Amino acid sequence: MTGLPRQLTLDWPHRPSFAAEDFLAAPANREALAAVARWPDWASRMLLLLGPEGSGKSHLGHLWAERAGATVVHGETLADADVAACADAAAILIEDADRIGAREDRLFHILNAVLQNQSFALLTARTEPSAWALRTPDLLSRLRLAPLVGLGAPDFDLTEAVLFKLFSDRQLTVEPRVVAFIALRIERSLAAARRIVAALDHEALARGRRVTRAMAAEVLREAGSSEEGP
Repeated sequence: MTGLPRQLTLDWPHRPSFAAEDFLAAPANREALAAVARWPDWASRMLLLLGPEGSGKSHLGHLWAERAGATVVHGETLADADVAACADAAAILIEDADRIGAREDRLFHILNAVLQNQSFALLTARTEPSAWALRTPDLLSRLRLAPLVGLGAPDFDLTEAVLFKLFSDRQLTVEPRVVAFIALRIERSLAAARRIVAALDHEALARGRRVTRAMAAEVLREAGSSEEGP
């Protein structure tokens, strides 16, 4: 970066907002939003949300979980205690189900409970169950009962809107022309938007300055992003 004096920065944990007013409806997520909103009139007791990292699966899942009063568990940390907590739950959100790893038996028990109790389960994942390398055929058969609905990569307008939201989450005020400059140059994914906002937040704190076009260009250049364009 530059030779400007830098302030000591502390990397406090940052939690994104999952509030309903912060969910940004767009063509990329319209089908998924409509499918989730139809609850409890789903065609099946389960629904699987598919999309790339940062596509909004978690946000949409948590909106449903709040509405349904769902128990929330995570595939990559699924424990016996989670199975017990889900045994009598009327609704369950299973985040990152594709990261289940060696915990297939626990997911299998949860899905069996959903079907036996006529409760509901919303699962999020990056890929379809057939790509999870599952070793339990019965688990795959249960997962195939869940209709699939996808969230696509964001377009420019959604990317720009997400950048505004992420800056706002961090209490950063950034000029619209700077946000547009960034949106034109980053990968069209919400994960990329999160990374660049985090980097700019850190850099602005270190310099004790607001986020500017010049600062954004410098951070983008170091991240290997293109600086071509208006």
